[in-house]
Amino acid sequence: MARILVAEDDENVRAFVTRALQMSGHEVIDASDGGLALEIAIEEKGNFDLLVSDIKMPVMDGIGLALAVGAEFPDMTILLMTGFADQRERAHGLDALIYDVLGKPFSLAQLIEKVDDALSGKPAEIIPLARSAL
Repeated sequence: MARILVAEDDENVRAFVTRALQMSGHEVIDASDGGLALEIAIEEKGNFDLLVSDIKMPVMDGIGLALAVGAEFPDMTILLMTGFADQRERAHGLDALIYDVLGKPFSLAQLIEKVDDALSGKPAEIIPLARSAL
């Protein structure tokens, strides 16, 4: 299966995402913030199929992480997560860099489906922000 780097500052969410992806057969390395995730990506020479990152984190947020990873490892697919509408809106300026933004809260099935889609290269379903709040 895939090699996935997870960056999430909330310990419970990080554990949920990591365990869900491992149970789906993926190799997962996790980090508690974007700065640590970037260090891991560089140390591992970008040897990841997917980066799954929260947007709002201390030290380095997911937007900064996506920009750094995208510049250094352009072949790595990036999936962002957020529970904040304003953060989701910030990510829409990165359409060419990221695969999609997964809104929190999400279910196990939604996470696995979005990760599978990202790994397979399936086009992301673009949902306008006005409709996503419904």
